[in-house]
Amino acid sequence: MTEHVDVAVVGGGPAGSSAAHAAAANGASAVVFEKGVPRADREGLGPDSTDAAGILDYWVDIMGIHPDEMPDDVVLHELDRAEFVGPHESCMLHDTGIDASYDGFGFTFHRAKFDDWLRERAEDAGAAYRVGTSVKGVETDLDESPRHVLSLANGDELAADFLVLADGPQRTVTNRVLDRYLPFDVTDRLDSTEVNHIAYQEHRRLPPAVAEDVRGAIRFWWGYIPGHTAYPWIFPNDGDVARIGLTMPIGVDLSTVDDREKYRLLRSEDDRIPQGREYVRRLLEQEYGDEYDVPDDFPLVEDRGKRGGTETYAISSTRPVDSPVDAGVAVAGGAMGATSAFHEGGDHVAIRTGRIAGELAAAGDLSRYNDAWKDAIGNEVRRNVAMADMVRDYGPDDWDRAFRTARKMLAGREGYEMFDRTLAAGWDAMKLLAGYKWRKFGLRGSRCVQIRDDEYVY
Repeated sequence: MTEHVDVAVVGGGPAGSSAAHAAAANGASAVVFEKGVPRADREGLGPDSTDAAGILDYWVDIMGIHPDEMPDDVVLHELDRAEFVGPHESCMLHDTGIDASYDGFGFTFHRAKFDDWLRERAEDAGAAYRVGTSVKGVETDLDESPRHVLSLANGDELAADFLVLADGPQRTVTNRVLDRYLPFDVTDRLDSTEVNHIAYQEHRRLPPAVAEDVRGAIRFWWGYIPGHTAYPWIFPNDGDVARIGLTMPIGVDLSTVDDREKYRLLRSEDDRIPQGREYVRRLLEQEYGDEYDVPDDFPLVEDRGKRGGTETYAISSTRPVDSPVDAGVAVAGGAMGATSAFHEGGDHVAIRTGRIAGELAAAGDLSRYNDAWKDAIGNEVRRNVAMADMVRDYGPDDWDRAFRTARKMLAGREGYEMFDRTLAAGWDAMKLLAGYKWRKFGLRGSRCVQIRDDEYVY
């Protein structure tokens, strides 16, 4: 006899665990299926917990989880600023300018331990986990109850009234499910090589002076590598350990890059885009090579990350999608495209969309999901998409000009309040503000999504 639950969740990351927690806490039976990956810094299998894992102040309120609720070993580093470095100009942000309950700029955290805690929280609420169990397929009959039958890699089946798809930006299961309800091939909009960025990071121990220099800061270098929203970064962790990595679009053709000599991490002998580890090596050599021997003074912390202190992972770089709610299906988190390569991930929006999906599924009606997630995170999505669209064709000179302008706008103001100071900052600031507001206005309502709810056919 096929097992039957109220809510089946595909994927055990932040969105999936939050959906399961919300469903179970509201009285529904919920099961999470997580294929599970090994990590050097986790006991047993779990979700592919690879993310730069930083949270800003107002993201805490979007997420709905305060760091005081987390175990002591989850939060790694308190932040007090973000530094944006261009080839010749830079600017610094000490405040997002958005009201928040969290008293501080933000924090970095241990993503694998955070995911494991989210799982424990969901299990404590009554949700069940099947780790190491992949979902091979989903069959749906809208005239039957339960509507969905999940086929598992071990040959078992499970039936569910509602289905939450939270399998991350690779969308291994999500794309196959959505394709059933669309009059076009889902990969026309959600081809993973087109709508995802690739990220690579290394856990390295810093020399004491460098660790002190970056203490409290998340630092991003823009205009150093080519590609839309392509940038290296450094996130401080506990002690003298930091994550150093980069995010870049997939499949950038070096032959199409203009003014390649202006990108500080490219070399004249490059015949293709360097690999992530080479970019990181070049970044460290450029920033610290005059004073340190990088291989010896910045050693890999090999018992962290996915393997050997390193990890590679996908990040959604697309606009979000609506869900086929009339079929009892909600897509959440990275699979939905609510996360963003522009701000390096988005655990806060993943958790929020997962929670909304779980609550509505437990109530027996997903029909409000597409409106509910827009009410909750629509402004955040529009902000990120508008900013990403603004910088789509930026090169090194454009980033320098933007940071020079932003520094003037930030004088006496903080965060998004800087957009109130355009006259004093000059013509470039007025153009920057006008471009941002125009793009954001154009993304209102369902204009911020790339698959609308009215495009699904049942």
